[in-house]
Amino acid sequence: MSKAAILESVVKDLIKTDLPAFRPGDTVIVHVKVREGGKERIQKFEGTIIAIKHGGIAETITVRKIASGVGVERTFPVHSPNVAKFEITRHSKVRRAKLYFLRDKVGKKARLKELRR
Repeated sequence: MSKAAILESVVKDLIKTDLPAFRPGDTVIVHVKVREGGKERIQKFEGTIIAIKHGGIAETITVRKIASGVGVERTFPVHSPNVAKFEITRHSKVRRAKLYFLRDKVGKKARLKELRR
């Protein structure tokens, strides 16, 4: 067996198949497993997807939210066991793959137009 075949056989068991179809501009709630001491709990992080990096098992999404007037961005590995689930709360109409321009916008200017499906 080649190296690629061995890698693919290991990776195919780890890739999540129950993921929703998210796109840049979607508002999502990411349920993250957080370990504090000996306990584990689920923490929610709600924000707008500003970037998706593809790459099979290494696929990541960058989620941005405003917390106490300060922009907070977190990058989540999509197939990580530390991410319990993704919930999509709304879809927005965007014309770009990377929404980095939202970093410069504040308040009402940072809003995206909602897309009704």
